[in-house]
Amino acid sequence: MAFTKLSVQTFGVGKGTPATSTPETDIWAVFRALRDTRSLFGLRPGHVQTLQAMLSFLKPGHGDTVFASNDEICRRVGGIDERTLRRHIDRFVELGFMKRHDSPNRKRYRVKSSEGQSISYGLSLAPLLARAGELLATAQAMENARRDRVFLRKQILTKLAQIDEADPENELTHQVRRVLRRKLSIAEYRTLLGELEAQCKQMSTAVDATETMKLPANDGQTVRHHSKSKKEQKDLESGTNSQTPPLQTLTTVCDQATSFATNSLRNWHDVESHARTLAPMMGIHESTFEKAAKKIGSQKASCAIFIILQMSNRIRDFGAYFHSITLGRRETDFNPSLLLERLSRSGAATA
Repeated sequence: MAFTKLSVQTFGVGKGTPATSTPETDIWAVFRALRDTRSLFGLRPGHVQTLQAMLSFLKPGHGDTVFASNDEICRRVGGIDERTLRRHIDRFVELGFMKRHDSPNRKRYRVKSSEGQSISYGLSLAPLLARAGELLATAQAMENARRDRVFLRKQILTKLAQIDEADPENELTHQVRRVLRRKLSIAEYRTLLGELEAQCKQMSTAVDATETMKLPANDGQTVRHHSKSKKEQKDLESGTNSQTPPLQTLTTVCDQATSFATNSLRNWHDVESHARTLAPMMGIHESTFEKAAKKIGSQKASCAIFIILQMSNRIRDFGAYFHSITLGRRETDFNPSLLLERLSRSGAATA
């Protein structure tokens, strides 16, 4: 267009009523606001194209009334039929964005008196311009909401990636991804993000935090026990020897796991079979155990099951912990032999 701003004038009809002007309004900004919010008013793209064509007939300083005939407007829209144009105009009138000022013969024109008074017959867009503030505010609110949804969605996807790294079989991530296929409100996005943040916090606590065991009231014993607990926990995640421990050592030290066995554990096949039975009972998915067995070996993965169960009072989430020391970033430091040695010493000291 050859102009960007339109000086809107309202012409009086009665004698002695001078023409008045309002501050300049960026009519195309108003048009874009209505275009972006058209869904709120039930407008289709065809309505927007018709309005754009009608606005193009306005000239700066010549008011806000369209005097072009229906045929001219139809051609400028792109060749729509007159019946469609009338439906579009009726819709704008119905919504309060347009007003008809019909002449006696239905023609569109303007007449002026010798005193400068003017009467305009045509399609007035004054109602649209009068609602400029409303439309601009609504468009801005919609844009803000869109940006907030994108921002929240990116945060959710980041949390999903973090959880997948620690626990690929986590059921919550599968549920959230199914929900993300729909168009969600900001409140729904925030709810999902809150659930994922809680899950991340829980997994972080399970991997990094330890719980204090109940001990006798003697202060010296309490200090020594805390020191041993921290050392055992550290050994679970940082060792120097990755050799598989002797079978007898494993079954003797990890008496918690052994007590659940229905038959004696005579060889590593029995131990691995028992570990596969215990894993689902501890919240460790079967597929997670199989992945761990492929990566670090079935014997080492079975040792992890036995050791985690033995230290159950200091580990909150078995599944997250198992994944961390067998498939996660702590996998290379996991040393079952050294840890069993520490657990054995701890058991002998407290016996």
